[in-house]
Amino acid sequence: MAPVKGTCIAALATVGVLGQPALADDTYDIFAMPDRPSLNFYGSPGLVDMPTAQALPDGQFAVGVSSFGGITRTTVTFQATPRLSASFRYVGIQDWNTDGFETYRDRSFDVRYQLRREGRIWPSLTVGLQDFAGTGIYAGEYVVATKTFDQVGSIPGSFKLTAGLGWGRLGSSGAIGAPFGGPRPPFDAQDRGGSPSFDQWFRGDAAPFAGVEWQINDRWGLKAEYSSDAYEAETVRRNVFTRKSRFNFGAEYQYSDRLRIGAYYLYGSEFGINAQLQLNPKQPPTPLRVLPTPPIEPRPSRAAQPEVYDTAWAQSESAPRTLRDRLKPVLESYGLTLVALQVGPASAELRMRNDTYGAMSVAVGRAARAMAQVLPASVETFRIVPMQEGLAQSAVIMRRSDLEALEFDPQAAEALLAVTGFGAATPDLPGAAVNGDLYPDFAWSIGPYVDPSYFDPDEPIRADAGVKGEFTFRPAAGWEIGGAVKHRLLGNIGDSARLSNSQLPRVRTDGILYARASDTSLENLYVSRQWKPGNDIYARVTAGYLERMFGGVSAEVLWKPVASRLALGAEANYVKQRAYSGLGFRDYNVATGHASAYYEFGGGYIGQLDVGRYLAGDVGGTVTLTREFSNGWRVGGFFTLTDVSSEEFGEGSFDKGINLSIPVSWFLGTPGKRTISTTIRPIQRDGGARLNVPGRLYEQVRSGHREAIESEWSRVWE
Repeated sequence: MAPVKGTCIAALATVGVLGQPALADDTYDIFAMPDRPSLNFYGSPGLVDMPTAQALPDGQFAVGVSSFGGITRTTVTFQATPRLSASFRYVGIQDWNTDGFETYRDRSFDVRYQLRREGRIWPSLTVGLQDFAGTGIYAGEYVVATKTFDQVGSIPGSFKLTAGLGWGRLGSSGAIGAPFGGPRPPFDAQDRGGSPSFDQWFRGDAAPFAGVEWQINDRWGLKAEYSSDAYEAETVRRNVFTRKSRFNFGAEYQYSDRLRIGAYYLYGSEFGINAQLQLNPKQPPTPLRVLPTPPIEPRPSRAAQPEVYDTAWAQSESAPRTLRDRLKPVLESYGLTLVALQVGPASAELRMRNDTYGAMSVAVGRAARAMAQVLPASVETFRIVPMQEGLAQSAVIMRRSDLEALEFDPQAAEALLAVTGFGAATPDLPGAAVNGDLYPDFAWSIGPYVDPSYFDPDEPIRADAGVKGEFTFRPAAGWEIGGAVKHRLLGNIGDSARLSNSQLPRVRTDGILYARASDTSLENLYVSRQWKPGNDIYARVTAGYLERMFGGVSAEVLWKPVASRLALGAEANYVKQRAYSGLGFRDYNVATGHASAYYEFGGGYIGQLDVGRYLAGDVGGTVTLTREFSNGWRVGGFFTLTDVSSEEFGEGSFDKGINLSIPVSWFLGTPGKRTISTTIRPIQRDGGARLNVPGRLYEQVRSGHREAIESEWSRVWE
């Protein structure tokens, strides 16, 4: 299996994430039940093995690790919307005796939707699909209701009563008939593994399940349930464990506001354990600390001191340079870099670079304060243009008088947004006083790296680790020469014996051979040029070793108006496969490229559709949906369908996965733009494989456009 590039998701265990032991009620109540439900052995809101109807808090991440009877499940669940959640699970089953594995390993996806929230009288109601796109060993569907009772007589704590009806796996014990008629079609994992089994959903026998959870206090909880899962595959067809009862029992302890652990007795024969880690992007372990800036000093009234508003200063040819030199250190003290300043008697345009703050609104607000501190009183209109690698993103237009009047308004952010304009930024700024210290610019870094590889059946997690050096040289605005070298010090990705059996050109599945070839590798070495042909048009050309496996030429153009939620782009590449080691090339070459559409739905949701030709020569499309939080967290899912059949594609049927990006500032509590990123794929194959190109345009451009700035506008006065 080819390695999955990125930083290991284990980084979520960074110091501070687990928190401290549970505190007194006054500090713990934001995590108290029932606001955040506990998890079952499948890593979803539930009892022991059965689900409940509760939903996690919006945006919540949950990682569950459970084990009983030789079965270990590791599940990541994300509450994508207040009602919709999705889970990815990796399972190891001992004594399964399939295909010669001592421990059989399987991957599966779940999705669940809360149809009704719990009210004063009515319970919450949820419908769910379990293992709906996998090998089907855990495939099942359910409808479940849960009601919470905060007080039952003099008994302390709260009770949650759950009852539901399950199909498939969850309808195999104590069935009461087939409500929707007909038997459940058989599942052929050889033909359909990785593809949704639409014809099975809610078909065949259904069985009831039920249970109760008693949350005694903030720390301790007890659970009991009646299970509708017969575990036929494990107990009848195989001797994984012995099932003697339909009842399960458990006790759980809330160790901290994020970590919950439990011990259980299951199916009358087995003891089990469960660890549940929950964290929310909206609740960082360390609050973000931003150094304050001095308040804006209002100008005297024009009637009282008209001489202050005299514009004679604008007649001096040296005025723009003088003001540039005065403004530059003030911006630097605020964490910003002056790129250019154009100033007139009544208005000024500042082009600045934000290398400090994840939220562009913070940079815009600080730039406005600096301009109010330095520029003459006659300058009333500020145009603030964020710059990204030589690209002018947008023009944020403010009146100085509004800044002076609204800084201490009870609704300061909302009031300022109401009188702020957003417009297109011209490609160039003629006559501006530029910052001559920016170019040429050389930067380098050296530090540790970890490259993980997931889901090898012989070794679930492999990784290489070592030292990585990177450099960038920018001779002028928009130009970049960059490269990265890695030296592996330890690791076992290349130790895998699972070489590619792909029927397609081996554009990704030969990753093991790249890992074996050399301890030192040139990851990329390229030259890039990007610019704006027009106010709403952006362009890029990149050439060189674009990624570890391919080198060549890449060209991209993007149309993205400042106030539009829609963006359209096109990318064309001609690349050749790189040698496993050294600087040479192999015989394989391909023309690949995509037409892309991007749309910001609001609320942090971003959709992307890419249609075109992939590295293996297959043609199709990729759909990606991402949720971005105001503090920089990004969580997304994607799938790719091409003209490659599931048989040609191989295990998994089609490409799909999860993207996760976490800002380092979320952990450290200090401003910064560095991120920890990873892509989790159930399996990496050759179909649907896309070229990795540094510096694609859309994310560069949108970060300084209206939707992105407005989504974080509450921080404009920081």
